[in-house]
Amino acid sequence: MNYTIQASQRTPALIIYLIDISASMNMVLENRRRIDVVYDALSLAIRQMVFRSTKGNRLTPRYRIAILAYSDDVYDLLNGIKGIDEIAAVGSLPDLTPRRFSDSAKAFLQAEKILQAEIPNMQDCPAPLVCHMTDGVATGEDPEPIAKRIMGMSVPDGNVLVENIFISDHLLDGPIAEPRRWKGISSETNLQDEHGEKLRNMSSVLPESYREMLVEADYLLAPGALMMLPGTCAELVSIGFQMSAATPVR
Repeated sequence: MNYTIQASQRTPALIIYLIDISASMNMVLENRRRIDVVYDALSLAIRQMVFRSTKGNRLTPRYRIAILAYSDDVYDLLNGIKGIDEIAAVGSLPDLTPRRFSDSAKAFLQAEKILQAEIPNMQDCPAPLVCHMTDGVATGEDPEPIAKRIMGMSVPDGNVLVENIFISDHLLDGPIAEPRRWKGISSETNLQDEHGEKLRNMSSVLPESYREMLVEADYLLAPGALMMLPGTCAELVSIGFQMSAATPVR
């Protein structure tokens, strides 16, 4: 259980994105709607996966992606899991349109069902990852027990990873002046937000192999940091989506 299996055509990585599209995603972050910042950050992460999957002029499907947007209901934006080559062929991601509420438990339940179907065929693959992006308190059922069940699922490479990107100005006791020098959130970090504490309980420890990939990209997250990002600026949101794609590759 050490998260060292590399994503390849034979052993592709599976990443499930859960994207909050509640009404508050229309609010502004650095002069843009939060939803637009998220769309651009997710698009950049997808482009990086395409780059990492390309040798010469050949694109090999090293990553498999599902994108579930959620509000009152869950919307499967890609109609199931798609290979990175299929996503690249389309050229752009489906639009994200804010709706009303924020029922994250429904989204985690759908992710759990996907994983239950996929994991039996992923015994030689990197551990799957669920990347959850939200900007507020969940409406509906408590998502934490479902997230904990997901974190208890495993393949030989390791337990399923759960990452949280929380767009909030109130999570930490001050702004992060230099995102690239930031050491990350640990189990000891003082959080100012009750919902943030719940999300921390639902966040995996960042595997060392992922951390090394991020260090190569000049992000200095500390050993033992959690897979949780405070989306206080566009760069931190972007780091969060890059973290989701930091599976080792050949």
